[in-house]
Amino acid sequence: MDNNKVAFREYLQLEKNYSPHTVNAYLNDINSFQRFISKEFDQESLLEVNYSQIRSWIVSLVDGDISNVSVNRKVSSLKSYYKFLLKTKQIDSSPLLKHKSLKTPKTLQIPFSEKELDDVLHHITYPEGYEGIRDKLIIDLFYTTGIRRTELIHLKQINFDESKSTIKVLGKRNKERILPILPAILVQIKKYLTERAYLEDLKDIDYLFLTNSGKKMNDSLVYRLINKYFSGVSEKVKKSPHILRHTFATHLLNHGADLNSVKELLGHSSLASTQIYTHNSLAELKKVFNEAHPRNKK
Repeated sequence: MDNNKVAFREYLQLEKNYSPHTVNAYLNDINSFQRFISKEFDQESLLEVNYSQIRSWIVSLVDGDISNVSVNRKVSSLKSYYKFLLKTKQIDSSPLLKHKSLKTPKTLQIPFSEKELDDVLHHITYPEGYEGIRDKLIIDLFYTTGIRRTELIHLKQINFDESKSTIKVLGKRNKERILPILPAILVQIKKYLTERAYLEDLKDIDYLFLTNSGKKMNDSLVYRLINKYFSGVSEKVKKSPHILRHTFATHLLNHGADLNSVKELLGHSSLASTQIYTHNSLAELKKVFNEAHPRNKK
C-alpha cells in the first residue's frame, strides 16, 4: 500500500472515526479502480486520473450488472479519497468535482412496530448469564437512544454518567453528543456491569460492551445479534441496528416529538437527514386521521 493510501486509512480511522469494516470497504473500492486503470489505460498513479477514465470505470461496473446503489457507493469512496488528496495538497483539483451520482430508486426503510419491540424485549427468552443480559441491554440501548452501531461499539465505561443519567456518544466527524438514559436502562447497565465483572479475561476493559472472551465487540457480531433476536418476532426483510435507529426516530415522531429534538438526539448535522423519518410518521398520522375523522364515519 502506497503512502497516500496509508495516510488515508489513518485519516478515516482517527479523524473520521470510521469502523474497520467501513475503512476496508473504502480502500477496496479505491484499489478496484486502480486495477481498472492499470489494465485499461496502463496507468498506475491515481494522482493523474481524469474524469473520462472514471466514467469508463463506472460504465464497466454498470455493464457488469452492479446496481446503481453499489456503483454510487464505490464512486463515493473514490470521491472521498480525492478530497483527501486535495486536502493534503497531493493534487490541485478533484477529477470528480462535477460528477453526478447515478439515479437510484427511493426505498423507504420500514421500522419495527411497537409490538415487535415489546415482543423482543419482554416476550422472548434470552440466554442465561452475561450474554443474555448484554444482548437485551444492547437492543434496549439502540431503541431508547437511537445510536449508530459504530457508536455503540465504541462506547466506554467512562462515557456512562450514572449521576446525571446520561451517556456520551462519539459520532461522525468526532462530534460528541450527550444522550439521556431512561431509569430502566440505568438499572440494566448496572446489572450488566456487575455480571461483566465475572468475565475471566477482560482484554478491552475500557469499552462498555465486550464479547464473552472480554474483547471489544465488532460490527458483524452486533449485526448478527440484532438479526437473531428480531428474526423470531418480525417478518421484515431488514433486521439490523440501523433499522432500530430508524425505529427510535419514527416512534418518537409518532408520539409527538419535535423534529429538531429528534435531529439532535440522532446527531444529524441538518434537518434534511432527519426528515426521512417523517415519512413513516405521516403514514401513522394518516391512519389515525382516517380512523378518527367524522367525515369517514358517514
